[in-house]
Amino acid sequence: MKASFNVFCLVISLLIGFSFAQDRPAWQMLELTNAVTGEPFTLGGFEGQTVYVEPMATWCSNCRKQLSNVTAAKAELGETSNVVFVAVSVEGNLPNETLAAYAEKEGFDLTFAVATPDLLKALIETFDRSIASPPSTPHFVIQPDGSFSDLSTGIHSTEEILALLGY
Repeated sequence: MKASFNVFCLVISLLIGFSFAQDRPAWQMLELTNAVTGEPFTLGGFEGQTVYVEPMATWCSNCRKQLSNVTAAKAELGETSNVVFVAVSVEGNLPNETLAAYAEKEGFDLTFAVATPDLLKALIETFDRSIASPPSTPHFVIQPDGSFSDLSTGIHSTEEILALLGY
């Protein structure tokens, strides 16, 4: 009886997860690797949470300034917030170790990942080529239901980032 119940729970969990994934654009379900922890994730995998996405490059001084503001916004919201902050490097072939070292050196407490070629292509198709231009400091927000904002560019203050997130 217990084994049947466990199988039933597993099937229900898979169906719920499949339904959740079906409502999202395909690019939100492309697998990335957390450069710091090595754990896989997807931009659409943060069920029930808002995801702030900041495409960036380690060589970009505008990105460094913007990521400082993003880190401050995350700190202001606190650990109990319903917002996940993800910095996605658009640099081709950047090793995860290099990105992780950059995040640590700069003191950025965010989730960092290197964009895969498929993700970068899909983001360009969804937004436009400026998403792959780090100095323009592109960013967007994915709502818990999978809908997403227009692409915004420019360095935004901590207060502007919080306002974009509805705080």
